[in-house]
Amino acid sequence: MNVENETWKLLLPIGINAVMSVCAYCLTVRLIPKLKSMFIKANLYGIDMGKRNSGKVPEAIGVVTGCVFLITMFLFIPVPFTDCILKNVKFPHDKFVEFLAALLSICCMLLLGFADDVLDLRWRHKLLLPTVASLPLLMVYYVNFNSTIIIVPKPLRSWLGFSLDLWIFYYVYMGMLAVFCTNAINILAGINGLEVGQNLIIATSIIIFNVIELFDSQWKAHQFSIYFMLPYIATSFALFKFNW
Repeated sequence: MNVENETWKLLLPIGINAVMSVCAYCLTVRLIPKLKSMFIKANLYGIDMGKRNSGKVPEAIGVVTGCVFLITMFLFIPVPFTDCILKNVKFPHDKFVEFLAALLSICCMLLLGFADDVLDLRWRHKLLLPTVASLPLLMVYYVNFNSTIIIVPKPLRSWLGFSLDLWIFYYVYMGMLAVFCTNAINILAGINGLEVGQNLIIATSIIIFNVIELFDSQWKAHQFSIYFMLPYIATSFALFKFNW
């Protein structure tokens, strides 16, 4: 009976998340054509250089998919914690803070992306702002885990040992990783379907890995990842449909 309860607790929120993701896709597909003229009217448009006869193509349309994603995640917030609320058991505040911190970082990155399209930010700003946006996640990680030990690759263990404590440099690395990931995606902007296309490939590979590891001992971490990946894939696929 306990196994059935655990399986139900594992799969039910994911099922609800999947249904909400489908709704997010349908909403995004309907919103983008209706809001295109608004972006063009605000001079947020470009010309498709890859086509002979191309009209005005709205830019910054990714903010629509980003907003739909955030709305979907905001509505989903109570679902993973419904069991604790209804049964009046100890509320997992650490997991709740992780959820909110992730959404806060995504909000910051969405603001950065829109500001870049509108204000044409310089590269030094694009290096600084993702680092600042990653601070909520780093602070939550520090409070909940604060593990800065890494496993050393086998070829280097004879010199460095089995594990190595990076201390403060672990957090520096995580902040730099946020800068690299965002700019590695953004640098391909303007090529039809490539920017959002690689997002879909990366997100799909993460989903596949999460599903494979979902029934392992670390299932909660993979469940948490799926919560964000499914709506992200749904809204990104809607953008890909118009960006191809």
